[in-house]
Amino acid sequence: MKLEQIYTGCIAQAAYYLESNGEAAIFDPLREIQPYIDRTTKDNAKIKYVFETHFHADFVSGHLDLAKKSGGKIVYGPTAKPNFEAIIAEDGQEFKVGKYTIKAIHTPGHTLESTCYLLTDENGKQHGIITGDTLFIGDVGRPDLAQKMSNDLTQEKLASYLFDSLRNKIMTLPDELIVYPSHGAGSACGKNMSKETTDTLGNQKKTNYALRADMTREEFTAELLDGLGAPPAYFPQNVMMNIQGYESLDSIIEKSFKPLTPREFEAAANQSEALILDVRHEDDFVKSHIPGAIFIGIQGNFAPWVGALIRDVKQPLLLVVPEGREEETITRLSRVGFDNSLGYLNGGILAWKEAGFETDSIESISPEQFESQMTEKSIIVDARKPGEFSAEHVESAVNIPLDFVNEQLSEVPKEEEFYLHCAGGYRSVIMASILKARGYHNMVNVEKGMAGIRKTGIKLSTFVCPTTNK
Repeated sequence: MKLEQIYTGCIAQAAYYLESNGEAAIFDPLREIQPYIDRTTKDNAKIKYVFETHFHADFVSGHLDLAKKSGGKIVYGPTAKPNFEAIIAEDGQEFKVGKYTIKAIHTPGHTLESTCYLLTDENGKQHGIITGDTLFIGDVGRPDLAQKMSNDLTQEKLASYLFDSLRNKIMTLPDELIVYPSHGAGSACGKNMSKETTDTLGNQKKTNYALRADMTREEFTAELLDGLGAPPAYFPQNVMMNIQGYESLDSIIEKSFKPLTPREFEAAANQSEALILDVRHEDDFVKSHIPGAIFIGIQGNFAPWVGALIRDVKQPLLLVVPEGREEETITRLSRVGFDNSLGYLNGGILAWKEAGFETDSIESISPEQFESQMTEKSIIVDARKPGEFSAEHVESAVNIPLDFVNEQLSEVPKEEEFYLHCAGGYRSVIMASILKARGYHNMVNVEKGMAGIRKTGIKLSTFVCPTTNK
């Protein structure tokens, strides 16, 4: 038997590959399915089932393409109602993959159809449990994402369902069981996930706040809902794509992998409502970019930031991409449902300049220059998350998290010059590009962010100051 976790760090997502005796199962596959097919080819195995723990919100699953290409049957848990052919398992229903038994355990709470899959070997020993978004390492799934699916649902009701699922279905299992969750630290599907991506159930019972044995339903609900921020705007759109179906990734790549000359690129930008998305490194973007372009670098948490900041997955996109990473960019956009790329700038910014087109730049300074320039009257905007800001920040800084820049745009200084920084330099350039596209040209980006500022003599505060947080 082989069980492999296939972890994709940029979206903090774990898929699983199970193989036994020439049969295979894939759990929660990403949209690019070739790696799973390659694994089965290497093992001389055939995919029998494609198991889905729930209708995912943070990514578009590869279940449809994988089932079509492999012949495997898609499996969901009880109450799921997909708009395509699938096995809707009963609570407790068992599936055979080679010598392994996979038991569906219905665990509503994160969503109504959420289901975990208990793995048992040929000797009857329970080995592990694939928990989806029901149970993470250090956390459990947020209960506010599915409430829009029904007028009768509230996050409190879903939290109550999750309380029962955890205590009646999961915590009764053996302590030595290995927990295999769908996400790790960095995912927006929870708030307190560990960087570890597996653990024993017994250790989770000791360390996970949501599994305390003496916890009441009311305490569980209060702690689970405390501190939950608004989910990214693309989540409901991804849910609907996973329920209703979507265009094949092969078709998306074929139509989007379209090199455009600078004149074709400019014409497409002028003739459509396309957004120019520049995915190069932030240092390159700062030096020179197409006016009005939005920066979200592919080297960072690319897809989640695209989903969080570009509100509509149907938004037409024109891409500025590092040479050789065109297909990768299209694929990573498709992970979160952004399938409407019109093409990419052939030859990049150099070709754009050589064609005589205008470029823009962002004023950017080192942390040392920041230290020498700033005064008591300097306006400083910190683009990090509220928790990061509360832990440590430059005295007098104002916290406008990148996540909320669209909602808090009116709070950004319009006339006065201000300094903008984040943790390492990535998010501040994203925010600067958004602000520039909206007519703000009065910011100075601080390179390396807080990581560089800490190495200067700038005084930092470690207590919560009044901020503009919402």
